[in-house]
Amino acid sequence: MTDIDLNALSLAELKQLEKNLAKAIASFEDRRKAEAGAAAEAVAKEHGFSLGELAKMTPAQKRAAVAPKYRHPENPEITWSSRGREPGWIAEALEAGKSLEDFAI
Repeated sequence: MTDIDLNALSLAELKQLEKNLAKAIASFEDRRKAEAGAAAEAVAKEHGFSLGELAKMTPAQKRAAVAPKYRHPENPEITWSSRGREPGWIAEALEAGKSLEDFAI
């Protein structure tokens, strides 16, 4: 690499150097992207696909919300689908002797 005495350059020369450097960096990045794209296309082809086909794949769909099975007796807006950890109001009611059927929707 050539050593350049930046202190010896004029402002115009420094700005031109900056532009040339930006172009060189962009060109380098474009070449690297093209190489990566070619490598990815080769791997996709090895597996019988094109890169375009793989790029169109969508991630797995989110699961639909599960309908609630139980409702809070005093506040009908509070529900539980019986999935995950049981809410405190259900745990307290079960400890008090009630059954899940008492809260069934």
